[in-house]
Amino acid sequence: MSTVLMTAAPAARTASVQPAPAETRPVDPYRCVAFTVRADADPGTLPRLLELFAKRGLVPASVTSRLHGDAMTVEVEAVGLARAESDHIGNCLRQLPMVAQVRLAERTVPAELLGAELLACAE
Repeated sequence: MSTVLMTAAPAARTASVQPAPAETRPVDPYRCVAFTVRADADPGTLPRLLELFAKRGLVPASVTSRLHGDAMTVEVEAVGLARAESDHIGNCLRQLPMVAQVRLAERTVPAELLGAELLACAE
């Protein structure tokens, strides 16, 4: 995203394009966080859960959903979240009206699994 600055000159206006500021979100590249969510089985549940990751520009390493009658269990794993951010996402998940329970678990991803083998985090 770029920022456009308009400056007024006596005879004309000029626009200059500034680069977007560098991302300031703290990351922990070796931390894998698993969010396990028990919620109502509703068509809107899964999109609302994933929205909390998407609006932060995060792509989960894995997403698994299972139906259990009128309830569902969703597991979302994300790599690189700092503790404060994963705690915040967990608290936001708990605020959703269809969510009954949220659990967080974390583990360290070995450096050799980062990159092409990132999905090994799900094991």
